[in-house]
Amino acid sequence: MKKGWEKKRISEIARHSLGKMLDKSKNKGEPKPYLRNLNVRWGEFDLSDVLEMRFLPEEAEKYTAVKGDVLICEGGYPGRAAIWDEDEPIYFQKALHRVRFHEPERNKWFVYYLQFRDLEGTLKKHFNGAGIQHFTGEALAQFEIPVPPLAEQQRIVGVLDEAFAGLATAQATAEKNLQNARALFESHLQSVFSQRGKGWVEKPVKEIAKHSLGKMLDKAKTKGEPQPYLRNLNVRWFTFDLSDVLQMPFLPAEVEKYTAIKGDVLICEGGYPGRAAIWNDDEPIYFQKALHRVRFHEPEHSKWFVYFLYAQDKSGELKKHFNGTGIQHFTGEVLARYEIPLPPLLELRRAVARFDALAAETQRLASLYQQKLAALAALKKSLLHQAFSGEL
Repeated sequence: MKKGWEKKRISEIARHSLGKMLDKSKNKGEPKPYLRNLNVRWGEFDLSDVLEMRFLPEEAEKYTAVKGDVLICEGGYPGRAAIWDEDEPIYFQKALHRVRFHEPERNKWFVYYLQFRDLEGTLKKHFNGAGIQHFTGEALAQFEIPVPPLAEQQRIVGVLDEAFAGLATAQATAEKNLQNARALFESHLQSVFSQRGKGWVEKPVKEIAKHSLGKMLDKAKTKGEPQPYLRNLNVRWFTFDLSDVLQMPFLPAEVEKYTAIKGDVLICEGGYPGRAAIWNDDEPIYFQKALHRVRFHEPEHSKWFVYFLYAQDKSGELKKHFNGTGIQHFTGEVLARYEIPLPPLLELRRAVARFDALAAETQRLASLYQQKLAALAALKKSLLHQAFSGEL
């Protein structure tokens, strides 16, 4: 630690407390908006989903954050913190700590330090709980932060503020480019599928493909050799996430019924109904009942169909075909009747080639965006390391 700096526990330099417990049977007073841990992001608040709870007038001082107070997640995402910067106070729930520094200028330094510890992976050492982690009041009280002289701290915070503003602008630009590419892709899909040109026909899936659901997971009845299989969680739009593939037993006689082969479309029946991708591996894969397998009589219809489902999902039309008041399902009966617009094959090929090109460009920008995020996170970590080691 740099000469002239000290280490201080939070209990020495600030007051801290938890918010009010949500208990509908005991809470009295007027309904007031309040913050939960879900509302706290690093350095800012998401106020798009603020709930209300009852508070008595005499609870205002105990359970409100005023301008300059730091709010920290006790659970959910323990340690994540932001400074309440509004003139109007805000109530907060028990899932949040309020930290009020004796020297208010320490608040931003503290939030930056928490973020640094989170990025380097050492903040979690202060959490309790074998399953769900918590940053308890006792742990927060003992939590130590480096404390430079106030003038030096303010200089360093000013450098960090300027640098992080630049990083935020770079991230926003990359995100906007990605959003524009996705909007162009989706707009092109909508344009093609809505034109219904000369020679186009509409056909229900049952007339142009065979479709079936996978095997039900039933440990008491299932027999055979364990085999990897796909669930709806493994199906993403146009691709598969194979990082978490489970196994269940299948008999040799079930291979043909419950495997997808190269070119088959797999569609989520539930979970995210309608989401689909084409299995393009040479090796077949088993699949569970939560997925439909669609095998077209004309293989070139597979890509067209997945693009059509995606366009329908983005426009909101697809959900009109789902059943269920709570959990939605894209049932086999509905899928059988589901109509697809089909142009002449030559026109379909040209359209799919254009779709593929736009999808590839969108994916390229998505990949660049992820690389940009990783680079920005690394730069942010480096800047914070320099700041808290006295090298900035």
